[in-house]
Amino acid sequence: MRVLVTGAQGCIGAWCVKNLLERGLDVLAYDKNPNPTRLSHIVPATEMAKVRFVEGQIEDTARVKGLMKDEGITHVIHLAAAVMPFCQANPVTGGMIDMIGTLNVFEGARDAGREVRVVYASSSAVWGPEDSFEKRSLNEKDSLFAGTHYGVFKMANEGNARVFYSANGISSVGVRPWTVYGVGRDSGLTAGPSLAMKAVVKGESYQMGVTGHMDLQYVADVAEIFNRCLLDSFTGVHVFNLAGDIIRVDQFIQKLEAMRLGAAKLITSAGSKVPVAYQMDGAALAKMIPGLKRTPLEEGMQETLTIYERLFSEGKL
Repeated sequence: MRVLVTGAQGCIGAWCVKNLLERGLDVLAYDKNPNPTRLSHIVPATEMAKVRFVEGQIEDTARVKGLMKDEGITHVIHLAAAVMPFCQANPVTGGMIDMIGTLNVFEGARDAGREVRVVYASSSAVWGPEDSFEKRSLNEKDSLFAGTHYGVFKMANEGNARVFYSANGISSVGVRPWTVYGVGRDSGLTAGPSLAMKAVVKGESYQMGVTGHMDLQYVADVAEIFNRCLLDSFTGVHVFNLAGDIIRVDQFIQKLEAMRLGAAKLITSAGSKVPVAYQMDGAALAKMIPGLKRTPLEEGMQETLTIYERLFSEGKL
């Protein structure tokens, strides 16, 4: 078994690589960024030395397909993406990364000359605004009304995954996170909770750019979900919601204040709500893969703050 992780230098990517290394698996990390800063914050240098890092763009069709074929890839965690604010401002470039990049991964799986399993990051952004739905938890059978280019790109990826299974028999799992938080989350519309915790550790002021509700999911749990979906034996084409802890942004600041006195004087929030429905039903994933860990919000926040504090004391934050 050899696992390719695209977007390996991102937040979820770094934690997925960490998790795979702890399982003793052979990992090839592919990313446009040659600097493994996020991974170095959570993985010892001795473990990082076991990973082969390859620099490249996910939208480079020949590079991605050649890498998958020539490097003996059998499993892929596809995380390389342009996130919501960038895609809204730059839809053509965002589409090249998010849609063409995903097509490259599936074509690479098709043409690798061996069976390749693909797990990829979809997004809760496929849902669209909250007012498009009834007041209930949404499941995977509900219709999608994506209200952003990013959400539409992710919808297309889910559809293309279905076609690659029906036409080529490629088993895949799409995972729909909402707000992933933890060490290494420093970009994207919903990076606010992680950046707020980092700011508190550094004693700096920070304004979170959104208001309203979020569904918070600890990155270590999210990485475990991606890897369990990758390593489990079920076949077919699947898409799963991730459901975490729903909390308003102002409540998150209050919780942070209770954990680190003075936080509420440093952290504020402004802006509109995230244009994505936040009530999701995670029962389908729990049924398919029972026993997945769900870290309580306070525990995940405490772990995040503790790691940030260590990095800050080491001059690495």
